[in-house]
Amino acid sequence: MEKKHIRGNTYVLDLDLLYLPYYMIDDTHIILLDTGLKNNDRERLEQFFDENALEVSGIICSHAHIDHVGNAAYFKEKFGCPVAMPREEALIVESVLSLKIFYANYPINKIMEHFGHMIVKTDQIIEDSDTEIMMCGISFGVLHTPGHSSGHISITTPDDVTYIADALISHEVMESAKLPYAHVLSRDIASKIRLYKIQSGMYILAHKGIYPDIRDLITDNIYFYRNRAEEIMSVITKPMTMEDILKAVSKKMKIRVSSVYKYMVVERMLRCYVEYLYESKRVKLIVDDGFLKYVMDDPFREEK
Repeated sequence: MEKKHIRGNTYVLDLDLLYLPYYMIDDTHIILLDTGLKNNDRERLEQFFDENALEVSGIICSHAHIDHVGNAAYFKEKFGCPVAMPREEALIVESVLSLKIFYANYPINKIMEHFGHMIVKTDQIIEDSDTEIMMCGISFGVLHTPGHSSGHISITTPDDVTYIADALISHEVMESAKLPYAHVLSRDIASKIRLYKIQSGMYILAHKGIYPDIRDLITDNIYFYRNRAEEIMSVITKPMTMEDILKAVSKKMKIRVSSVYKYMVVERMLRCYVEYLYESKRVKLIVDDGFLKYVMDDPFREEK
């Protein structure tokens, strides 16, 4: 696991699947910005902390997805440190029942099996109106960038380094990603547009890059996500259920659905694009022979 120095007291750990930033308070105390995955990252992070005599004094989570809060509860208990999170994200990981609301297509026993370790009590709530958060006496800037998740934030360290988290993905990820996730794609694209206004010395993307400038990357992200929606719309050639669309998209994009868990993941990722097409009136919903189906909308039809 490689440590990268970004600027001042801001560093990042390369966890293969993502970059995990942290801020050095002093020689032995750090503030984590997100916490990584339980299975992939916990043991390596603990080893890194032990080898470098580091204690986690605080955790600020950008959002409550499994690769960002996967070790929040564990490190909170181990180091006795506070956890800060946006209100909407904190509600998701408050209990197994709140996780059920978020992962609605999973039975509750599978939620406990796959996501139970995400449950954590948030000590410091970041409100929608907040533009900064104090953690361990240090001020971090907050930019609300909802869409990828309901309350997603980007975080700026005192070194003028902004952790974009999952509000953008790198060109390398775009090359390999088939259905990158957004909770509400229209809000996600609006947040990407909002990022044009931010000015920082450096930027960190969780998936996965370090940039001195992100303007071109923002443009490419917006095009990429909109283009993915267009690709999905191209398979809706007749009235189709969500499952019909999933089958067609899986074939078109060569997505191998080999397990129940993989099916649920792919269906969840696909749904945000189909809902975006519906919101933008590119497709409409009908009931056909007792089934809810999507069809191409007619932009020239008269509203009744």
